[in-house]
Amino acid sequence: MGKIGCSADGNLNEAKFSEPLPWIGIYIAVASLACAIVMAADLIQGFRSRKLWFPSKYYCLNATSLTIIAVAIKFSVDLNTPMPRRIDQLAKLSSSTLICTLMGNSMPSLGTMENKEIWMNIIALGILVITVIANICIQLGTGVIYLYWKEHALIMFLMIVLLVILSSSTLTVPTTKKYLEFKYKKKYQMAVEECTTECDRPVDKKLREDLMKYWMMAHTCSPQFVIGRSVTCTAAGALCLLSAMTLAEAMLRSYLMPWSFNFCNGESDYKWSTFLVLIIQTIATGVGTIAPAIRWFTAVNFRCPTIGKKSSRKEFKVEKYWTQFLVEMKECPFTIRIKNRQCRKLAHGAKDQILDLCIGMQVGIVLASKVIRFISVFFMSRILLFYIFCRRLMKCNSNNRSIDLASESQPSSKPDLSRFVLHLEGENELVELMMKNNRDATEHWIKKGKKKQPKHLIELLEKSSSGLHGVKDFDTDLVPSLDNEEPQNCWALPVVTLTAIALAIPNTNSFLRKQLMRSVHEGLMYVKLVEDNLDAESEMTHMRKGAYSVWLGVDLYHKWLDVDLNKMSFQAESTKEVLEGLADAAKNRYVGFKKTYVNQCLLKESPSKWPITVLAANSMYRISQTILQNDERTQSKYKKKGFDGQCSSLVKQKRS
Repeated sequence: MGKIGCSADGNLNEAKFSEPLPWIGIYIAVASLACAIVMAADLIQGFRSRKLWFPSKYYCLNATSLTIIAVAIKFSVDLNTPMPRRIDQLAKLSSSTLICTLMGNSMPSLGTMENKEIWMNIIALGILVITVIANICIQLGTGVIYLYWKEHALIMFLMIVLLVILSSSTLTVPTTKKYLEFKYKKKYQMAVEECTTECDRPVDKKLREDLMKYWMMAHTCSPQFVIGRSVTCTAAGALCLLSAMTLAEAMLRSYLMPWSFNFCNGESDYKWSTFLVLIIQTIATGVGTIAPAIRWFTAVNFRCPTIGKKSSRKEFKVEKYWTQFLVEMKECPFTIRIKNRQCRKLAHGAKDQILDLCIGMQVGIVLASKVIRFISVFFMSRILLFYIFCRRLMKCNSNNRSIDLASESQPSSKPDLSRFVLHLEGENELVELMMKNNRDATEHWIKKGKKKQPKHLIELLEKSSSGLHGVKDFDTDLVPSLDNEEPQNCWALPVVTLTAIALAIPNTNSFLRKQLMRSVHEGLMYVKLVEDNLDAESEMTHMRKGAYSVWLGVDLYHKWLDVDLNKMSFQAESTKEVLEGLADAAKNRYVGFKKTYVNQCLLKESPSKWPITVLAANSMYRISQTILQNDERTQSKYKKKGFDGQCSSLVKQKRS
C-alpha cells in the first residue's frame, strides 16, 4: 500500500499528518513578527514626530492587515491540535491577546478611510472576531484549552467591547470630517486675511507665525488626531492595556506559582515552534500596547486639569456628532420599492425602530467610554497630584523657583493661536492644551529644520547672479516644439534637462559637477513638495513623474535617457557641439517614436500624456535650440561668470 494513503489493515495512515505543523508554526511566527514590526514602526514614527497620539502610518485596517492577522492568530482557531504543555496553553492565550492589541492600534486609521471602505473593513474584522470567539468557546468545551479559562473569558469580552467601540467610532467619521472641513475653510479664510493685512512685521517672524497658524489648523483637524483624542479611543487604549496585563498576569502566575496549575504531559504537534510563536506574540503584544496606552494616558493627562472644572452632568453629556449619522439615516425616506402600502408602512416603522435601537446603543457605548475615561482620570489625577506635590517639596532653593517663574512667563510671549484650533463639541476645555502641545511640536520642527538645511543648495543660490531669471533664460517661443502642440511645462523637467546639459559640457571641474548634482538633488525635493501640493490634480502629474524618472538616470548613471553624458563631455570639443548632439539625440528619439506608432495614436492625445521619453526629448530639444540660437549672447555671458554661474542658473526655478 505504501506509506501514504491506506495502511496495511485498510485504514487511513495518519502518521504524516502532523509533520508540517512546526513549519506552520514558523509561518504563524513570521505573521506575528510582521504585525510587531509595523506597530513598532508607527510607535517610532510617533515619537520622532512628537505625535503622542501615534497616527497609523504603517499599520492600518485593510485587506492585507486582516489577512496577516488571520494567519497570526491560527492558534486561537485551531480546534483539534493537542496543546498540553504550559507553553502551548500560554500560546493560545497570547494569540487571543494579540487580536485586542491589533484592534487597539487600528483605531486612528479609521479616520483616513472612505465610508464604503471603512464599513467593509469593520464587517470583515467583525467576522474574524466572532469566528475567533466561537472557536475559543468550542476549545474550552472540548478541553483543548483546559487552563486560563478566566483569562480567556476576559479576553473574549474585551474583543467584543473593542469591536463595538470600533464600530461606534466609524459612525462619527463622516460627520466629523464634514464638520471639520467646513470649519477649516472658515479658519483658512481668516488666516489668509490676517496674513495679507499684517505687513509691518519682519518677514522671518511673519512667515514663522503664519506657518504656525496653518500648521495648527492642519494638525487639529487631522482625521487620525480627531479619532485619537476621542473618548472611544481613550477607552480602547485602556482595554488594550488591560488585555496585555491579563497576558502578563497569566505568564507570571504560571512561572512564579507553578504549583497552582496541573499541566498535562506530552508534546504539541507544533513542537518547538510553539515557543517561538509565544515569544514573538508576547513581544508584539508588549510593543503594540505602548501606543494605545500612551494615547489613553495622554487623554487622561489632558483631562486631569479640567476634571474639577466640569460638572458630572456635563462630563457625561453625549455630543450630537456621535449620533448625527444615524439620525440622518432615520430621516431619509425608505428607498426599497414595495407596492403594498401596509408593507411599506411596516418596513418604514421597522427601519425607524432599528435605527432608534442603534442610536440608543451608540449613546450607551459613548457613555460607557466616558465612564472608563472618568474612572481613569479620577485615579490618575490623584497620582499626578501626588507627583506634583513631591516635586514641589524637592524645589527648596530660590534658583529653581526663578527658573520656574521664567518658564511660566515664557509662553505669554508666544502668539495666541487658540482661534485656529479646530475642535468638536465638548472639546472646548482642550483648546489651550492642544494649542500648547502643537505649538511646542512646531517649534521643535522649526529648530530641527535649521539644523538640517540644504547647505549645497544654499551655497549655490548664494553664488547666483542677480541678472538671471532662471529657466526663463533658457526657453523661448521662437523654438517650436517637436510636435504641432506644445505640452504644458513644469518646474522639475527644465531643471533636470539643464542639469544634464551642464554635466555634458566639456572641460569642467569634477568638484563643481558634484556640487551641482548635490544642489539639484536638494532643490528637487522642494520642487516636488511645492508642485505636488499646488498642482496635485493637474495634467502635469505625468510630466512631473517623467522629470524624476529622467533625473534618476542623470543622478545615478550620468545618462540622459540612453545618452552617456560623461562620454559626451570627454569626446566633445566645445559646448556648441554638446548642444547640437543633445538636440539631435532628442529629435531622433521623437522621430523614432513617431515611426513606431503608425497613425500617431498616442500623439493625438493631450501633449501632457505623451510618453516620458517624448516629453524629455521635447524639453531637451527646445532648451538646446534656445541656447544655440542665442549663442553669442550666451557665450559672452558664460565667459564672464564661468561654470559656477551656469550651475547657479539651473536651480533658479521659475515657470516659463
